[in-house]
Amino acid sequence: MLIKQQKRLKRHRRVRAKISGTNKVPRLCVFRSAKHIYAKLIDDEKGMTLASASDRELTSQSKRKRKAKVSRETNAKQKRETDAKVLTGKVAIAYEVGKLIAKKAKEGLKIEKVVFDRAGYKYHGKVKALAEGAREGGLIF
Repeated sequence: MLIKQQKRLKRHRRVRAKISGTNKVPRLCVFRSAKHIYAKLIDDEKGMTLASASDRELTSQSKRKRKAKVSRETNAKQKRETDAKVLTGKVAIAYEVGKLIAKKAKEGLKIEKVVFDRAGYKYHGKVKALAEGAREGGLIF
């Protein structure tokens, strides 16, 4: 397990050498664990976190609503279209976190453009869903 984490950190360092966030165009950094997913907007010039969002901020009630809504939509769409892409479980929650960080960036900070930092994670699953949620929320990267 340690080797896998070391490889991710090596990829993260390689990516971070190429990208940097400013006050006008901050870095959207993602961290995912087995249970949770987090997103931060970081100004690297000042070394400050401008805003953050996580699935812990989403209330358990909204999580339950989202899961119920997704399962109902899944059943209906599977009957109509078998090729439709539907988000479920942790991926759906990551998508909501992306929308939440986009909302905080646009409303509170008046930020529309960011640099995406996947932190060495592969761009699929929860990380991809968070990015898509942020894009739908209005962020450009």
